[in-house]
Amino acid sequence: MSTTVQHPLPPSGLQVRYSLPGDVETFTGREAELDAITAVIQQSAEGDGMVTIHGATVHAIDGMPGVGKTTLVVHAAHRLKHRFPDRCLFINLHAHTPGQDPVTPLDALGGLLTAVGVDFRYLPATLDERVALWRDKMAGQRALLILDNAADSRQVTSLLPGGRQCLVLVTSRRYLGDLDGGASIMPLDVLSDDQAQALFVRLAPRARGQSDAVGLIVDLAGHLPLAISLLARVYAKHPSWTLQALIEQTRHRLLAVRAENTTIAAAFDLSYATLSPPQQRLFTLLGLHPGTEIDSYAAAALAGIPLDEAADLLDDLYSARLLTEPSAEQPGRYGMHDLVRSYIRSRAATLSSSEQDQALDRLLDYYQRTAARADILLSPRTRPAPGEPDTTGSPGVSPMAPPLPDRAHALAWIRTERSNLLACLDHVTATRRHARVVTLTAALAGLLHQDGPWTEAITRHTTAAEAAQHTGDRLGQANAFYDLGRAWWLTGDSPQAASLLEQSLALYQELGDRFGQANALTTLGNVRWWTGDFAQAASLLEQALALYRDLGDRLGQANALTNLGNVRRLTGDYAQATSLLEQALALYRDLGDRLGQANAFTNLGEVRHQTGDYSQATSLREQALALYQDLGDRRGQANALLDLGRTWWRTGDYPQATSLLERALALYQDLGDRFGQANALANLGIVRRQTGEYPQATSLLEKGLTLYQDIDNRDGVVWALNELGTLCRLRGDLDQAEAHHRQALESAREIGSAWIEAHALAGLARCALATGHTRDARAGLDQAREIFHRIGAAEADEVAAELAALDPPSDGAIAAEHS
Repeated sequence: MSTTVQHPLPPSGLQVRYSLPGDVETFTGREAELDAITAVIQQSAEGDGMVTIHGATVHAIDGMPGVGKTTLVVHAAHRLKHRFPDRCLFINLHAHTPGQDPVTPLDALGGLLTAVGVDFRYLPATLDERVALWRDKMAGQRALLILDNAADSRQVTSLLPGGRQCLVLVTSRRYLGDLDGGASIMPLDVLSDDQAQALFVRLAPRARGQSDAVGLIVDLAGHLPLAISLLARVYAKHPSWTLQALIEQTRHRLLAVRAENTTIAAAFDLSYATLSPPQQRLFTLLGLHPGTEIDSYAAAALAGIPLDEAADLLDDLYSARLLTEPSAEQPGRYGMHDLVRSYIRSRAATLSSSEQDQALDRLLDYYQRTAARADILLSPRTRPAPGEPDTTGSPGVSPMAPPLPDRAHALAWIRTERSNLLACLDHVTATRRHARVVTLTAALAGLLHQDGPWTEAITRHTTAAEAAQHTGDRLGQANAFYDLGRAWWLTGDSPQAASLLEQSLALYQELGDRFGQANALTTLGNVRWWTGDFAQAASLLEQALALYRDLGDRLGQANALTNLGNVRRLTGDYAQATSLLEQALALYRDLGDRLGQANAFTNLGEVRHQTGDYSQATSLREQALALYQDLGDRRGQANALLDLGRTWWRTGDYPQATSLLERALALYQDLGDRFGQANALANLGIVRRQTGEYPQATSLLEKGLTLYQDIDNRDGVVWALNELGTLCRLRGDLDQAEAHHRQALESAREIGSAWIEAHALAGLARCALATGHTRDARAGLDQAREIFHRIGAAEADEVAAELAALDPPSDGAIAAEHS
């Protein structure tokens, strides 16, 4: 029989009352876990009873190798031993002991029975008899028992004593889910940053006062107590070393670092050895995954196994505490500690090149194929694209993928997998797998367009364009130029955007790809209105609309109608804008395209706003916001919040306007949307102006103007100049006010914006009135009123009221004005 108790077996009749290992003087942290263990004992002392299993209170502490399970229970036992005066016993069950098999329940009971005074010559032969005798011996005793290093619940169950006043602390690298319901299961995580640093300093006092270096060391150790203790001992072993020297050693060979004989890798080796061959294979293959999380679909593809088998194996590895669950809100997704990841990557490196390549190709095919399906649902256009990746040559390919029935599911999946997809993209980029770079980047285009940051989108699409050029993939290059042009437009660089879109258009024309041409014309039209070239914008969008109609692409038609309606609004043709936008909305509804409907509501809301129907504008914008929120479209939400804020300040609710505009600004800043930021800042400036906070208003409007100028948005520049002119007039700086309005008037006439032209005329008229030039004021207001009336803008009535308030000038007044 193997020796299972800490001390040698006693002679016949001698009882062992205390066999706990010594406490660790440098024990650090774990206050919450210690409180949880001792709480039951306190409850018992108060007479409230204890949660029992076979009459005993049981705490099962599990966790990954090196997390400090044994140290915790031994420390807890020393704190509690005075409550258990009859005996405190420790037994190592050797589930993960080098060179030893796990102790059988029969042998473990033999050791425990001899420890309590049973002559080993008279031990019962069968397990059931030993269980009965053990529980009889422990009945009525106030005892504490540590069952350390358990293999599974079956090994533990027979060892639980029958005494109702016994506390049992079990440690295991596995989740002991089969223990009876009375057991308290306590998973043990790594130390917090503060606790990890405190542990290192307690073990290596000369590191005190070097918190930055110690923080880096414990980060490299993954906050794992085993690794921290090992590194502290290495530091003590080399008194000439600086912490920086230890850091360099740790970075290069942490798994192999040893103070004497122990290494971190050896601890993981013991866990690996207990896995079944299928578990070992999947665990090793996980080391090939470029990302940090995985689900059963990706695992099935990686290993080339059925989905159910992959799910079971992942759960097995989690139960063995070799995997973690990163989020309770995403069951079925697994991650791992950084040191475990390093360990399995070293194991994966030992696989043959062909096995590595086949497994990784299966994984990349899965991500690429599923991301492409998601992108189709996310992208509001028909996308020219090469065919699906050819997976026929990849042995063991799993065709299984998560269901993506609609846009909401597609967005949820691709957002969840974003870090994995980008990690895969980084891998294929680094390994110069150019075709993979092109197709995987294209599959991420919709996500990068919607969620940003657009600076990253620019980097990714630039790399894809270069990869496509390298392989001679002209369609891939056209698509990359198109996506890159859109990204530059979103960041406000319209010249760069226009250049790239024109290159993509030329490539699509050479390839005879009419869908690509229509898409490029649409986005190029948007860039043209952005820079104030409304005539060219309308021409490009009309060409796109004609192409979409020829192709029978109703989604493309709806998009072109929406953008063309926006251009008509900007030029003051509200009737035509309304007609075009209502046609687009009808198409979106027929298609069931909720994102398109939200965009149409947004633009129709702007028409209603500019024509003074604020109630209808608010209703449309609230509908748009609700749709954007349901769809998870953050840029759409920001736009809707901005528009609602504008409506609220226009109707005089300045606190509500401020709240909405600040929420929009935060979203724009997070997205890197400089155009949106300019709009939000300028509108916040108007609110401050309306409430008399002129210094803040000046700062906000000037920031907005600078951003409009930086991104070459002429419509925004001219509008901001008018608003600054109004502010300068209110502050009494009439010369500056007039200068702003004159500059706005000239630019508005150049770009053909009647609404802004009328605002500039009205601003100049108000400056004239403030200087006593009533006749000039009346003439300017009359011109502004005529334009506002002609285009149907809400300001027509306001200006008419101003005109009516002016008394007809006398002959003397006229003479005075011209003197």
